[in-house]
Amino acid sequence: MGETASVAGLEGVVAAETRLSEVNGRSGEFTIAGFPVEELAPRATFEETVYLLWHARLPDAEELAGFREALAVRRGLPEGIVRLLRSAAVAGVPAMDALRAAVGALGVEETDGAEDARSIVARFPTIVAAYRRLLDGEEPVDPDPGLGHAANYLYMLWGERPQEGAVRALETYMNTVVDHGMNASTFAARVIVSTGSDMVSAVAGAVGALKGPLHGGAPGPALEVVFEVGSAGRAEEVLRSKLERGERLMGFGHRIYKVRDPRADVLAGAAEVLYGSGGDRGIYELALEVERTALRLLEEYKPGRNLKTNVEFYTALLLHGLGLPAGLFTPTFATARVAGWTAHCMEQRKLGRLIRPQSVYVGERGKKWVPLEKR
Repeated sequence: MGETASVAGLEGVVAAETRLSEVNGRSGEFTIAGFPVEELAPRATFEETVYLLWHARLPDAEELAGFREALAVRRGLPEGIVRLLRSAAVAGVPAMDALRAAVGALGVEETDGAEDARSIVARFPTIVAAYRRLLDGEEPVDPDPGLGHAANYLYMLWGERPQEGAVRALETYMNTVVDHGMNASTFAARVIVSTGSDMVSAVAGAVGALKGPLHGGAPGPALEVVFEVGSAGRAEEVLRSKLERGERLMGFGHRIYKVRDPRADVLAGAAEVLYGSGGDRGIYELALEVERTALRLLEEYKPGRNLKTNVEFYTALLLHGLGLPAGLFTPTFATARVAGWTAHCMEQRKLGRLIRPQSVYVGERGKKWVPLEKR
């Protein structure tokens, strides 16, 4: 076999063809199943977006009603999973670990994955909301069959029917992050399902990948910087000090986007509407000042790097405005991205090809065995 060149992190390597989403980092464009993100995310219900990913088109009214019902009847959790979550809460297990365990405990229902996909997507918000309440010493709230997917998540978290503006903000967020090319967790899911394994296993693996701070863990720290600044007059002092120490400003810069992350613009608009109708307007104005100052200082300290606002910055601001604690930011991300994971699993299964890249050996050769007594 001839020598094979290695590519660190598989940078630039094409692993699959997909109709689900396209990320154009140079032009700052992001397409979801044919729709620019700014066209789809602020308008669609989450159910419409999931249907689009799974069926390559938007549903008509009858199809949407049927799909909403198909998810609604699957939202409840088996008692065994509730017991698992109770035990995890007693032990104080982090939410992403509890989610991974609960997903792994879901039963496999169908070999083609369609039934599993519906059950997995339907139950993700129920798992996350139930675990949050158990951690707080409260009983889980059963899903309301009269509420949609995003509304049910907020309802199961707080036990009160959410306001329409809050639901729209959450749906915009979930639509925005539902899929994003061949990211680490999506690739993990496709690798697992390519072996012929089931969709539950693939999604559990994706949750494990998303847990890593280099993939799904940035929104919390992005908001922490805003709180650390505390007041607009301290923004330059705090941010300049961080840059002088060589620290990274969380919420700015992206491995793929060389210009402003288009998802940030969508979520910025959603945050403006949300905070305009209530919430802590002061933290919103402070965040805008932190963003303006950060962009100016990044250009000063790292000229030509094009380190622009990314999705994590406005994710943190939006989810905070919805009342979610930072510990729920990544699990909430997962309640949206799971629709993309399952869509990729379906796509990979149709392809029917095992993902099996090669590696380049860089170790020693020609070693001789030394008996134990002579080592």
